Amino acid sequence: MFDKRGRNIDYLRVSLTDRCNLRCIYCMPEAGICKKMHEDIIRFEEAEKVISACSSLGVRKVRFTGGEPLILKGIESIINHTASMQNIRDVSITTNGILLEDMAEDLKKAGLNRVNISLDTLKADKFKFVTRLGDINKVFGAIEKCLSIGLTPLKINTVLMKGINDDEIEDFIKLTVNYPVQVRFIELMPIGEGQKYFDKYSMKVEEIIERFPELFPVKDDSKVASVYKMPGSKGSVGIISPVSCKFCSDCNRIRLTSTGTVKPCLHSAEEIDLMPYINNEQKLIEIIRHAVYNKPAEHHLETEKKSNTNRMMYQIGG
Repeated sequence: MFDKRGRNIDYLRVSLTDRCNLRCIYCMPEAGICKKMHEDIIRFEEAEKVISACSSLGVRKVRFTGGEPLILKGIESIINHTASMQNIRDVSITTNGILLEDMAEDLKKAGLNRVNISLDTLKADKFKFVTRLGDINKVFGAIEKCLSIGLTPLKINTVLMKGINDDEIEDFIKLTVNYPVQVRFIELMPIGEGQKYFDKYSMKVEEIIERFPELFPVKDDSKVASVYKMPGSKGSVGIISPVSCKFCSDCNRIRLTSTGTVKPCLHSAEEIDLMPYINNEQKLIEIIRHAVYNKPAEHHLETEKKSNTNRMMYQIGG
C-alpha cells in the first residue's frame, strides 16, 4: 500500500483504549481523563474489520497500544484473531508493563510476537514521580518474564527528559550490556501534556552518542531508530529523534484511534472517521486506501515546536 510519495505503508498501530492505569506526567493529566461512553470506543470486532481491510491493502505489521491496552478484558482474542490473518506477519504490543507479568504467557499463546515496555526510570522513587502511580517492581517482573519465555525481541521505550532521567542514561545502557534487550531513547515530543514540559525538559537524543563515544552503529531494519551497541553487549541501544532529526521520509505507518478514526500522520490534525463504513468492507477499503495515498509528507515539530494534532497522546496511542 503506497502513498503518493512512494512510501510503502505496511504498519498499523491500533489504539484500543484511551484509559490507563498510570498517569505519566508528559502523557496524561494528573486528575485522569473523562471516560468515554462504551459506545464511543471502538469494539474489538470493529477494530478487527479495520485490521482485515488494512491487511488486504498491504499492512503486514500490527501493534496494539492505548492508553494501556492490557487493562482490557479479553485482549487475547483480538491478538489471536489478528495473528491468524493470512497477510499479518508481526503482532506486537506497547504496554507500561504493570499487568504484563501475569499475562505474558497467555498473550504469547494467543499469537503475540513481541513487546515494547515503556519505562522512563530505573529508580522506584522517580517512577512514582513520573507515573504518579504504579509499582516499578511489577515492570521489572514483566521484563524478566518476557525474557524467560522468549517473548522477544524485547524493547524498552525511554522518553528522555533533561533534569529528570538523563542522569540514568548510563544505567539504561548497562542493561543492554547484560541483557538481550533494546533500550530505545525517545525525544520528548510537544504533544498533549508533553507540550507543558517540552521547553524545560526536552533534549536531543544525539547527546547520548556524544556522551558515550564507545557506542558503535549496527545495521537494523527499524524505520525510526538508529541502532548502536556497546562492545560485548547482549542487547542494543536505539536512538529515536522525531523532533531533532525526523524520519518522515521513511514513515511506513498509519494509526487507528480508539474512537475509530484513522490518522495517516501522528502530528497532523487530519483524521478520517471509519465508523460509518465499518460494516461495508469495500467502502472501508476504499476510504483507507484514499487516506493512505494522501498521507502528509511530513510534520514540522523541529520548527513549530508544537504538534498539530487535536488529540492527546493517550488518545492516539504510543
